Amino acid sequence: MFGEWGNPDHEDSIRIIHRALDAGINFIDTADVYSAGESEVIVGKALSTQDRSRVVLATKVHAPMGDDPNAQGNSRRWIIAECENSLRRLGTDYLDLYQIHRPDDSVDVDQTLGALSDLVHAGKIRSFGSSTFPAEQIVEAQWVAERRGRERFMTEQPPYSILVRGIERDVLPVAQSYGMGVLCWSPLAGGWLSGRFGEGKENTSRRSGRIPDRYDLDIPANKRKLEIVTELSDVADEAGLSIIELALAFVLEHPAVSAAIIGPRTMEQLDSQLSASTIRLEAGVLDRIDEIVTPGTNVNPEDAGWKPPALVHARLRRRARRPA
Repeated sequence: MFGEWGNPDHEDSIRIIHRALDAGINFIDTADVYSAGESEVIVGKALSTQDRSRVVLATKVHAPMGDDPNAQGNSRRWIIAECENSLRRLGTDYLDLYQIHRPDDSVDVDQTLGALSDLVHAGKIRSFGSSTFPAEQIVEAQWVAERRGRERFMTEQPPYSILVRGIERDVLPVAQSYGMGVLCWSPLAGGWLSGRFGEGKENTSRRSGRIPDRYDLDIPANKRKLEIVTELSDVADEAGLSIIELALAFVLEHPAVSAAIIGPRTMEQLDSQLSASTIRLEAGVLDRIDEIVTPGTNVNPEDAGWKPPALVHARLRRRARRPA
């Protein structure tokens, strides 16, 4: 949320990062694509006056960075080049964690793992992980790493919240079986669980223009999300919590989860989320949440963060037609 996509004030963004570090947060996650590299620049400025050894610094690669068709994806060429770009923008000579932002079916995962392994051996990165990978591709990557003698994905960064529970079926158990860290993005479900949505409220988000499928209330799944938020607000009130505290504490309750990645745009938003790490939800509260949102389900499938290409492109589901 730092830069053009969220808070364009660099100095204010830096103050928010420093406040988070002072409060005990020690993991900072960004990506090259966030505000076209501006987020990395802001994070780099913020860390330039801090003890770098206190911070676990993570960024990501995969999404397009400009119009060059080669400046994207999970190829060796792009991973090696963009790692150098991220290091420059962040003002550091190593990354603690370098993550592949999404799967890329056009590139053999062995090529991706080979490039990442070389970056580890060169000291450019300490470890690497995946983000929003389906369970089967996590398993494949682990198998390839073992079979080909590569370094392996040490973490997975999936979407996870009360409204987006699909990964409970497979991704979280798979990550546990391989001893992977799990760093959940969007624990507030893109703002739905921030307290801004509900009866009598405007029910809009800064993201709604960019991704209407996840916010348009004419879509039944989004209308259902709004109903659920109202129910969850009652659960939070009964537990003596804000809905933000309820949402973040829920994510942290899962034994597979290492961290919930918050994305505050303002100091007020940061302060509203810092208390969640000290909260443990009672079994009765968790049971009530399970009744409202069935475990292992996404209320709106569009919130999964990634779709298999075979479902997106009809040509992958149909045999090639012979000339008449």
